[in-house]
Amino acid sequence: MGPEWVAILALVALFVVGTALPINMGALAYVAAWLVGMYSLDLDEKEIVAGVSGDLILTLIGVTYLFAIARNNGTVDLIVRTAVRAVGGRVALIPWVMFAVTGVLTAVGAVSPAACAIIGPIALGFAGRYGISPLMMGMFVVHGAQAGGFSPISIYGTITNSVMSQNDLPNSEITIFLASLFVNLALAVVLFVVLGGRSLLSQRIDPDEDDTLAADLHRGGATVPARGMGTSAPVGTQALGVRRDQVLTLVAFLAVAVVALAFDKNIGFVSITAAVLLAMLSPNEHKDAVKQIAWPTVLLVAGVSTYATILEAAGSPEFVGNWAAGLGTAVLGALVLCYVGGVVSAFASSTALLPVIIPIAIPLIADGGVSAGLFVAALAVSSTIVDVSPFSTNGALMLANRPDSIEEQVYYKQILTYSVIVVLVGPLLVWAALVLPGWG
Repeated sequence: MGPEWVAILALVALFVVGTALPINMGALAYVAAWLVGMYSLDLDEKEIVAGVSGDLILTLIGVTYLFAIARNNGTVDLIVRTAVRAVGGRVALIPWVMFAVTGVLTAVGAVSPAACAIIGPIALGFAGRYGISPLMMGMFVVHGAQAGGFSPISIYGTITNSVMSQNDLPNSEITIFLASLFVNLALAVVLFVVLGGRSLLSQRIDPDEDDTLAADLHRGGATVPARGMGTSAPVGTQALGVRRDQVLTLVAFLAVAVVALAFDKNIGFVSITAAVLLAMLSPNEHKDAVKQIAWPTVLLVAGVSTYATILEAAGSPEFVGNWAAGLGTAVLGALVLCYVGGVVSAFASSTALLPVIIPIAIPLIADGGVSAGLFVAALAVSSTIVDVSPFSTNGALMLANRPDSIEEQVYYKQILTYSVIVVLVGPLLVWAALVLPGWG
């Protein structure tokens, strides 16, 4: 058996074990990288760990540290309250508020499960209180997280763009971001129409009823262990007034985006600098914020990116890509890879999958006829829209925080049915919308 097959089989075993057991997939990936690298590729240990991207790890640490401070001082709650008041208490717009707020949080660097863990309970609290479909509200939160999830300064976006750069693919940051935004927005529109959103148009609530709003906000932060990650995202709520530290945090978010994008500075360094400055201004309040850094996610990405290097050394991406290209046309191979990404990610970590599946597409891109940016965008979107699955972290969070108005088993079946539809139809539609127009 050739090393490319050994690496592929080890990858399959990695995902199976990481899905079946609550073990961080990054830790599993390190073990697989060591064993395959040492005994199949004859690499030494320095060569095995050489593939970890310091920039990527720093970005994960920096943005999640900054976001932890924003949770601690109530800035996230401030954003939600402001958004609800901005729509004048119109019930039909509340799901869209939750979609937008979750999207903003992931766009500025929040890990997708963390954003869902914070906004999900708040959103489902509104659903139970005002008669909004829990399925619609929960899925709006997940799709919102994925809509913002590929911004150039987000976790997903940073991972994807880093992998593209490492593989000498053209920069397509905006293409990938907009593709994810519009696909998830389109799914949200369909959910709104199908699940009774139009019947909410005549309903209103008083956005100044602080007791009601505070009760819903206090639901934020309920968590469920993330499969293969073990993350949780507690969040506290603050008084309804806007405080100086919250204003400074909002300014810090804006400054990070401007400096990183307009001046092309490393987002990791910029984020951690902003976080340290905020921590220095309120050292006692934020002394434990460093503990809230997404360390399991850091381990996940570090381990999987290390194993992705082993896959490349074994020639596995070229092997799979050439097989897909041999199906007849590169565009058909692209469809196969979109389904591979969607099916695997429905049961495993999207964060772990992205560094693996993008390099596999390189032979198809090199074969010609398929736009690199649109192809990677299709892979990225196909691999993340399925996070609505109750077997994924985000879907499990929605199930765990269901409102009392619906039984757990009923809600589980609703989420499962919807996720099956997305897994079966989503990659095909994404492929048809993104890959086919750029073919040839």
